[in-house]
Amino acid sequence: MIRVLLADDHETVRQGLKLLIDGQPDMQVVGEAGDGEAAVAQVPALKPDVAVLDVSMPRMNGLAAARAIREQGPSTAVVALTRYGDAAYVKALLDAGASGYVLKRSASAELLSAIRAAARGEQHLDPTVAAHGHPAAVRGRAGGAALSDREREVLRLMALGYSNKDIAQTLGVAVKTVEVHKSNGMRKLDLTGRIDVIKYAALQGWLTEP
Repeated sequence: MIRVLLADDHETVRQGLKLLIDGQPDMQVVGEAGDGEAAVAQVPALKPDVAVLDVSMPRMNGLAAARAIREQGPSTAVVALTRYGDAAYVKALLDAGASGYVLKRSASAELLSAIRAAARGEQHLDPTVAAHGHPAAVRGRAGGAALSDREREVLRLMALGYSNKDIAQTLGVAVKTVEVHKSNGMRKLDLTGRIDVIKYAALQGWLTEP
């Protein structure tokens, strides 16, 4: 029996998911949470096999919750359930250790397949995400070099709306240096434009930092 923890801030969504999962002969919902913080807090006691996390939740989003759950309960696999199919979100969740990534608009069978795959220690990506050919989706969490501190700061300032010249002045470096860091950082994260950078920065919590 696959023990599942559900985390979504919409109660009606959780109820629907619970009915779906409990209706499977090999699954059981053992806990529910309305935000990421509550989900993380339940893991030590419940020891679920799989945690199904909405990405957009109050107090702690799905990305932060995925990281925390993987850190404190390495035996608990994470499946992200979200309406976002952007490369920035896929990359961030897979890098955080999620085993599955499913879009809410997809058929319920996709979520069930992702839960079963995660319980087996395998990865499952929503076909819509995989069909887009995102490098992040293809490589999963094994791919991509880590950002340097300077690359991270350049991308953060870019997401906040700073121009290359503004970033150069803020960091005390040449504009050409900023361009190199920006290019390297976006390549490592498989991000193709400023909108992708903004979405990635928001999900990472960069935009709330001083």
